[in-house]
Amino acid sequence: MEKELYRWQEECLKRWTAAGGRGMVQAATGSGKTHLALTAASRLEKETGSGLRVKIVVPTGALMRQWNQTLREFLSGSGAQKASTLGQKPDIGLKGGGQKSSPDHKYMIYVINSARYELARQILTELKRGERILLIADECHRYESGQNRLIFEFMPYIEPYADRFFSLGLSATLPGGEAGRFLSSVLGSRIYSYGIAKAAALHTVSKYDIYHIGLSFRREEREEYEELTDRMTIAYGKLLKAFSYLRGLNQKELFEMLRSLAAGRDRKVAELAALYMGLAYKRKRLVCQAGTRICCACDLIKRLPPGEKVIIFGESVRQAQELYALLDRRYVGRAGQYHSRMGNQANRNTLERFRSGDIRILIACRALDEGLDVPDASVGIILSSTSTQRQRIQRLGRIIRKNEEKDKASLYYLHVQETSEDACYLPGGGENRILELEYLPQTGEFYNESYERAAAGLLEEMRFSGADEDKIREAQRCLRLGSVRADWMAQTDDIEEKIKGLERVKDRNYWVCMKRLRRFAEDETSHPERNK
Repeated sequence: MEKELYRWQEECLKRWTAAGGRGMVQAATGSGKTHLALTAASRLEKETGSGLRVKIVVPTGALMRQWNQTLREFLSGSGAQKASTLGQKPDIGLKGGGQKSSPDHKYMIYVINSARYELARQILTELKRGERILLIADECHRYESGQNRLIFEFMPYIEPYADRFFSLGLSATLPGGEAGRFLSSVLGSRIYSYGIAKAAALHTVSKYDIYHIGLSFRREEREEYEELTDRMTIAYGKLLKAFSYLRGLNQKELFEMLRSLAAGRDRKVAELAALYMGLAYKRKRLVCQAGTRICCACDLIKRLPPGEKVIIFGESVRQAQELYALLDRRYVGRAGQYHSRMGNQANRNTLERFRSGDIRILIACRALDEGLDVPDASVGIILSSTSTQRQRIQRLGRIIRKNEEKDKASLYYLHVQETSEDACYLPGGGENRILELEYLPQTGEFYNESYERAAAGLLEEMRFSGADEDKIREAQRCLRLGSVRADWMAQTDDIEEKIKGLERVKDRNYWVCMKRLRRFAEDETSHPERNK
């Protein structure tokens, strides 16, 4: 039997069918794009009759293996497939990531690197043979440039067979401009958009909170940052004198123009453009490598519930290795790292250990932005990040996949205050909270003004009522843990329900503390004049 779809998936499939089985879908990571595509294939085969051959293209080996597993589960759960195969194994082939299946399988999953030079020829051959083809391009924004475009070389030749060719592009962030126009020409136009805010509001992904944690430079880092900024300002001023049009460009446009100037024949202009770009790179690297990021991540993890799975995203392998060394000593055997220097097999082993729960902290670089499905991972820490919106959405998507045992996901975004780094991870949270924290490296504490006022009020009330020192210390312990969570903002009924299911005294104490903090927060909202 076909698994029940969300309403957005049904609406999307109707539009795709109405468009002749061609088009692209932009949907939040974790909202069900894979199941949408497999249901589209299943329904298409029922409508057109047997003989449909499905080609799935993915950007990485990890994503190929994930699709393979999901496809096998989907087919084994399909009554129609069971009846047609009489218990035989699903006819699935893999190409790439060490797999070299022949292309004659009903379902073929390709890693893009292996699809470039053969997929187009295979599709055209099978169309001429009378087959029906469905091309599913996952993370399709990756296939609009360079050698990846080769997978679409068959397109100019399929007009005689157009009624037998179908396509579905999937992405959390479809591109615009020339890239978007090219993808529309080969996969079909965008037929549906389903963003994170809408997915959260309709509960097709987990509820989530985003925490912006402000960091400070160390003194020598601050001095270097200011020196680099001064030199950039001088260089930019000289460039503006010669090229006033640079003033109105955004950052991407500015650097594209500077690269053009740096490659030009005017030696002085080229040197000046190259100098500015070099200084900008050094300053960005300084911000990404700020020393307090590692300390903050370690102190943050101390305060997180010990049963929650944590994914830490960074931009630098060296930074990931440094953090791993610290966490591996503190949580022996419970942390793992995933990045380009680990090797394919080591990375696969780490992912499997993370999925199975053998390790609970996974430290990764960009390699995990696409291709990770761990529904029970509930905490993400952005150790350092680029400003690319696509990357930010993908990283949030890694932790908001629905899971019955997950109440809520939390994403912590570390940023250096008073620098060029964005202070906001994603604009707007919809129904989801965005909280502002400041990390104090001297004490390892986290500061939020409203929380601190409520905490101080609770401790003062306890002392006034004659609570002994043991109870005061226990309350302080609970308050330190709660400083990096939004538990104190939960509804009182939800907190009371939580308390009922707890057995450990320390856990009950924590939630009783959060319940009392909730009252202080409500009093502050109702009577703001008390805090003036």
